[in-house]
Amino acid sequence: MSRLRFALLDASHGSGSTRRNFRRELDADLVEFAASDGELPDSYDYDGVVVTGSRASVYWDEAWIRPLVDYVAEADERGVPVLGVCYGHQVLAEALGGRVGGMDDFEIGYNEVEHLDNDPLFEGIDDQFTVFTTHGDAVLELPPGAELLAKNEFGVHAFRKGDSYGVQFHPEYDMETAREVSEGKRERLGDERVDGVLDGITAENFDAACEAKRLFDNFVAHAERARKERRDRPSAEL
Repeated sequence: MSRLRFALLDASHGSGSTRRNFRRELDADLVEFAASDGELPDSYDYDGVVVTGSRASVYWDEAWIRPLVDYVAEADERGVPVLGVCYGHQVLAEALGGRVGGMDDFEIGYNEVEHLDNDPLFEGIDDQFTVFTTHGDAVLELPPGAELLAKNEFGVHAFRKGDSYGVQFHPEYDMETAREVSEGKRERLGDERVDGVLDGITAENFDAACEAKRLFDNFVAHAERARKERRDRPSAEL
């Protein structure tokens, strides 16, 4: 079977680490689009769509955000599996009828998350697992019909609706990215808190968080199963 082909919708405003991290973790051919510059695919002829993190909020009034949300909604409607990570998770929730809003707090650093269901996305990942998180927005209401898959005290950390998944945490991060992103939060969070987060970016915590990287292989396997199901359907159903 031919290698899977994913559209990578990069909402990171040109962060070099974003594309590097997803290229490393996703075992698929990636067609990359600078979504935060208004660049989107002109078709839905992909085996999957992946939406990255961003410094933006999905409810901001910026020209590129609504077309991104609409593209994701249409991809899901057409049965193309979507994986949204952090901001992408919030985009997916918005696209499918959920609600995203600001948090009273800001979650950042290596934190514990609990997954609640034996969904294939979390195959091989412990019920309680370590991940790097950085977000001040959250999914406040799941889309209608969506299933909550993971959470912690800060709220929703993963959900599924149909063939599409959102995860609030960053399984793609390496230690370099975690440090870079944390340093960028000094103005918002202050030196003391950021220094505490940096102290926690250790090889031990990173190694623990690598367990969650399994979900990328699991999503690729999910997209491959979905592709096979689409090909096996009678033409009248397509």
